[in-house]
Amino acid sequence: MPTLLAIAKRIANELARPAAASVDHDARFPHEAFAALREERLLAAAIPRELGGLGCSAADIAAICSVLGRACSSTAAIFAMQQIQLVSIARHSAGAPFFDDYLRKVAERQWLIASGSSEVGVGGDVRTSIAAIEPNGGRFSLHKRCSVISYGEEADAILITARRAPDAAAGDQIMALLRKDDYRLEPIGGWNPLGMRGTCSPPLLVTAEASMEQIVPDAFRTIAIQTFVPYSCITWSAGWLGIAEEAVSIAKSFIRRDAIKRPGVTPFGGARLVHVVNDLEMMRASVHAAAAEYDRFNSNSDGARALSSMSYALRVNGLKLTSAQLVARICLSSLEVCGLAGYMNDSEFSVGRLLRDALAAPLMIGNDRLTATNANLLLVCEDDLE
Repeated sequence: MPTLLAIAKRIANELARPAAASVDHDARFPHEAFAALREERLLAAAIPRELGGLGCSAADIAAICSVLGRACSSTAAIFAMQQIQLVSIARHSAGAPFFDDYLRKVAERQWLIASGSSEVGVGGDVRTSIAAIEPNGGRFSLHKRCSVISYGEEADAILITARRAPDAAAGDQIMALLRKDDYRLEPIGGWNPLGMRGTCSPPLLVTAEASMEQIVPDAFRTIAIQTFVPYSCITWSAGWLGIAEEAVSIAKSFIRRDAIKRPGVTPFGGARLVHVVNDLEMMRASVHAAAAEYDRFNSNSDGARALSSMSYALRVNGLKLTSAQLVARICLSSLEVCGLAGYMNDSEFSVGRLLRDALAAPLMIGNDRLTATNANLLLVCEDDLE
């Protein structure tokens, strides 16, 4: 039996890679890859086995994200976001009948869940909301202007954040699951970005009405600290690692071709490639270590405390900051190794799409915002090694 990683590699190479140029050019959803991911039941990878999922660890998910990222950055990003939603639900609604039943259905039917955590007017801060749910007996209504909802129009549900009530503070948030029949979407802008074009992430107005039982039991503050933010940092970084690995592979191929043409002469760019490979190894080690640490904490009875510690927040935020910087640097350096051949879009050594996709990394949970958060944490965080 092939392993899940082997299955992901086959989907990446046979479906995601051949379609990547079209996905990028047309800014369209990567239907080919996701049809195969559904067929292999990988959309439920992070759902616990007892609820019908594959029970994958963070390390497993990160490895799949990297494999997909080498072939199609948008496919990797969407797959990562799907797993982030599933883990957020599974970890913070354990035992709630509505959510247990819903996760079983996701595993069975391979539903796709989008994130509605962004909002127009909050400056990219997912930990604050302007929109609020309006409770009415056992139901609530919601109107929220999301600055992006990746693959929102392709999704079967949206996991959305909002203030707990109209009079709640901006940071007093809930997270609610909206099923397809619970909401309607209205475009409030277009989608013609530089990179990550296949994520299909236009700004959308969400108008919804749903049952109060569809609110995840834990407060979003807890979800964000223990799961949503660290899992995002790990899986996104893993997808960016795939982009970086592909760029370095292209650069290596270019140098080898140059070496064959001129035996005995070190190719121009060979020395630069040494530094690129070093950057890649540093990035790879950081991603793998972060995924392993998350799994270790998640399997520990005291894991919630460790995941909520300031020292852990510093580390996982630092992972995202470093990965977002390194992926862009690695792609740019790979371009410099390949020279004009890397610059031309119709070249076998082109790194143009990879570089454009890499430039989205600092914007996903903005680097400046995370840097400011870590600067504040450093003022109060003790030098512990939790």
